[in-house]
Amino acid sequence: MKNLGILLSGRGSNFVAIADSIAAGRIPDARIAVVISNRADALGLETARHRGLTALAIPSKGKTREEHDREVVTALHEHKVDLVCLAGYMRLLSPWFVQQFPARILNIHPSLLPAFPGLEAQQQAFAYGVRVSGCTVHLVDEELDHGAIIVQKTVPVLDTDDEHTLADRILEQEHIAYAEAIKIVLEGKFEIVGRRMVKSQKSEVELKK
Repeated sequence: MKNLGILLSGRGSNFVAIADSIAAGRIPDARIAVVISNRADALGLETARHRGLTALAIPSKGKTREEHDREVVTALHEHKVDLVCLAGYMRLLSPWFVQQFPARILNIHPSLLPAFPGLEAQQQAFAYGVRVSGCTVHLVDEELDHGAIIVQKTVPVLDTDDEHTLADRILEQEHIAYAEAIKIVLEGKFEIVGRRMVKSQKSEVELKK
């Protein structure tokens, strides 16, 4: 059984999708060990508690990035987390944080990276006039929205779309993509070659590699 640690800052719709996928057996042999937010008022924490999960508020306000990161990492280690999943976590992780979980932190971004990194990616895509957008689940490294790509889902931009309807349809695909990516990473049947994820026939690849 692999332990997941979820980091969120808001309502945590991707966290709910992950929890539902575990309950439905789409992510086998996994459990959510802890849900952590940098905001005590995050709705995702309340949702986690209603589901009987361990939910911790570790406020970031008034602390240096290093201080806060060390508190979060300590909590993740205390709950023996194997894989960290960012689900709307509105803080950049320090290089030190990333190094504590090498190739064991996943993030989801609402664009087809490397296009439109950073905030408001859906609005960026709509304003740019692209005809296809989507979402990306990637490993987290020391750079913003940069690590090796695990799963991408495409979403056509319709003539009838505005930035809100586009964002809603991307979010639907995010929920599907995140579960797929977690399953891939936990199974470990892949290697990262350069920036590319290459599926392998190995029965198990240690997550710490």
